[in-house]
Amino acid sequence: MLVPIFTLKLNHKINPRMVTIGKFDGIHPCLTAATQAGKVFIHNPHMRGQRQAAHRLSQSAQDSDISLLNINQAVSCLTAGTLGPNTTGDTLLVGTQTNLLAYDVHDNADIFYREVTDGANAIVLGKLGNIESPLAIIGGNCALQGFDFEGNDQFWTVTGDNVRSLVLCDFTGDGKNELLVGSEDFDIRVFKEDELVSEMAENETVTSLCHMHGSRFGYALANGTVGVYDRTARYWRIKSHSSLCHIHSRSGSGWKLPPKGTDWWNSDRTGEVIFKDNFSSSVAGVVEGDYRMDGQIQLICTSVDGEVRGYLPASKEMKGNLMDSSVEQDLIRELSQRRQNLLLELRNYEENAKQAVPGISDGDTQMGVIPANTQLQTALSVRAATESQKAHIELSISTPNETIIRAVLIFAEGIFEGESHVVHPSSQNLSGCVRVPIIPPKDIPVDLHVKAFVGGKSSTQFHVFEITRQLPRFSMYDLHVDPESPQPTGKVTFTINDRPQRVVMWLNQNFLLPEGIDTPDVTFTSLRDGGLLNISMLSTSGEITLNTDDIDLAGDLVQSLASFLAIEDLQAEADFPTYFGELRTTLTEVDEYHSVHQKLTAAIADHSNHIRNMLVQAEDARLMGDMKNMKKRYIELYDLNRDLINEYKIRSNNHNALLACLKSVNQAIQWAGRLRVGKPKNQVITACRDAIKNNNVNALFKIMRAGTASS
Repeated sequence: MLVPIFTLKLNHKINPRMVTIGKFDGIHPCLTAATQAGKVFIHNPHMRGQRQAAHRLSQSAQDSDISLLNINQAVSCLTAGTLGPNTTGDTLLVGTQTNLLAYDVHDNADIFYREVTDGANAIVLGKLGNIESPLAIIGGNCALQGFDFEGNDQFWTVTGDNVRSLVLCDFTGDGKNELLVGSEDFDIRVFKEDELVSEMAENETVTSLCHMHGSRFGYALANGTVGVYDRTARYWRIKSHSSLCHIHSRSGSGWKLPPKGTDWWNSDRTGEVIFKDNFSSSVAGVVEGDYRMDGQIQLICTSVDGEVRGYLPASKEMKGNLMDSSVEQDLIRELSQRRQNLLLELRNYEENAKQAVPGISDGDTQMGVIPANTQLQTALSVRAATESQKAHIELSISTPNETIIRAVLIFAEGIFEGESHVVHPSSQNLSGCVRVPIIPPKDIPVDLHVKAFVGGKSSTQFHVFEITRQLPRFSMYDLHVDPESPQPTGKVTFTINDRPQRVVMWLNQNFLLPEGIDTPDVTFTSLRDGGLLNISMLSTSGEITLNTDDIDLAGDLVQSLASFLAIEDLQAEADFPTYFGELRTTLTEVDEYHSVHQKLTAAIADHSNHIRNMLVQAEDARLMGDMKNMKKRYIELYDLNRDLINEYKIRSNNHNALLACLKSVNQAIQWAGRLRVGKPKNQVITACRDAIKNNNVNALFKIMRAGTASS
């Protein structure tokens, strides 16, 4: 139970997820947030009467406790903490889509200002792995980058998609921090420095991460799901119909509920709601600090309209007074619900005892009673596309006798909208078998939790059967192949020290195969795009060849097989002519976009200087009464301003196209790394990055093919 202890009204709109607290003078905590006007405000109620220097920071006329930092760009992320050894207090870090600013608020000076071509969507500050100095780590366009206190690039790697959330956590329990990354491809990835050590697949964009304690961390998804992992094991999760704005390490969840926001505080053990409070607008963020300077850490919640509330845990006496009535009401409500459920169940038994079931012998068998051998059976099969239906996986649910299935409810993450699917056949089509088409959007294993209502043909009461069936990871690949399909030109080759039977076991576990497959040499057709996948193995040497034109699929296969066989390090040779040709074109476009960007920047700078001169001339003409020249200058100024707006639009479009190309390049590096395992994987990613920095395209493709530039 929490008790609100203070409320503030700040006259600034706050961007969601862009709230932090920092001791910029080393003593006084200051609430800091990004505004919707390209500024950062710093609220410092502890130094009233003392004015800040007026270089970048300007005092707000509306509130003497607030100072404003003009960024002049849309802020995309910010945080505060200890970065350098010689700073007085915490460093303020502000990220935009093009730059990262490290700012010393106390001394009113820039520490460094770095251009980040991949943008900064999320930021975290702290120590990572064996790197000695703290790093400001930003996640952007499929890339992660870490800077030390001097602005030096100390860490870089790629990830699967645009980064949306970051947190540092001792995930492996070795006393050193790993980096947890949530991205738009629904995955939570764990990096031990630049080595990917674990992945957890979710069913929506991961919007927020927070460290709880030990190896436990919380996560939030764009669809309103919030939950907790302990390492790779999901501890619990709950789902709301509203999108979640922010989660905090004290199990506080800020739920964004338009038009009004709600603060929910959940138990980190069960997810049970233990406290909630309402705001007049959406929640922007939750932080903690001793804001009243009284030795107690308050939880501080902010709304997008600038409302700030501080909370403290209630004392034992106050908690008893506050909770007595609410606990009593909750207990009465729970007991009433249980009473209603028991009465309903009793009434069902009474109705069943009144009527006999036609078709089932003995007077003891009553309505709703089904044969003792009734059970739920499931089968999965691959179905090719027809004129009326797309290619899909068919889940068949049946019973072994004359009972019928009245309805089926399936829960599955990432497959159905809302994570659930209901099949309710009409009364004319009732039978003992229900077939459900399933189309997984990604190659991930999924647990299908099935509940079915089973009874007699004239039953009004039904038994609920539950069963769980796992959908294999590569279930969307059919063993039947069209002989006219073109053979794939891409391939990856590697060698393992294992028996072919082990590879066959992996195939049976990860694909939907008919009985009797005893060889690792198989060919599949993708149900998504019709492309072929050939898998072959030389039993004498252990060399495996995967033929496919999809480099992403090849990486998934390599990682899955290596995990099954417990392979720690695996080198591979690869060649994907079609994809590499597209990538070469993309790299050429990147150079062109960079060139256009530089020319447009220079043109805008020239026009800005011209505007200043023209404005001075126009004002001189006005002061001298030369209205003709003044009008002429302002007409020219209007035309020049119109040209500037057009150039800005061109520059904006060029920048967006550049980001799309850079995302493709970063994804290519990640996919090339995923064709290897362990140290070879990290070496490929590092070497690819060096080749791009040196603008050595030929070396880049040699690395992607052979795993090293020297081969």
